[in-house]
Amino acid sequence: MAIEKVKEYFKQYGIEDKIQEFDVSSATVELAAEALSCEPCRIAKTLSFMVDGKAILIVAAGDAKIDNPKYKAQFSTKAKMLTPDEAVELIGHAVGGVCPFGINDGVIVYLDESLKRFETVFPACGSSNSAIELTIEELEKYSNYTEWIDVCKGWS
Repeated sequence: MAIEKVKEYFKQYGIEDKIQEFDVSSATVELAAEALSCEPCRIAKTLSFMVDGKAILIVAAGDAKIDNPKYKAQFSTKAKMLTPDEAVELIGHAVGGVCPFGINDGVIVYLDESLKRFETVFPACGSSNSAIELTIEELEKYSNYTEWIDVCKGWS
């Protein structure tokens, strides 16, 4: 299961114990915010797309939405999200638990500017009932991100 992959991934940093697992679903921003008793905007949702035949991940704030013109300007293509089957195959995590940790080799991770307004955020950990609280600096470190980008709207 993908959460085991994420726990294994976090072991190298000694933070696997920081993963929270819930008795309820955290598969959507709203459900995760409810499970964590936090504002939905602090959920770091991880969106999966296909760009030039490669899978990419964009980690964004829970209240942010992809802005198609900004996305096209960044990636020179229309935003095309992965199907649930493609997410499992190409990323290594199922929709509802997609995160930038313990992912398949070759997946490029981007962090969206919408996250920078928070001290800590809550990304999923590979399952639809898990999360971890990370500072922005920790998110940068553990996600092996490529760069910060600005491809979202609705949050500022």
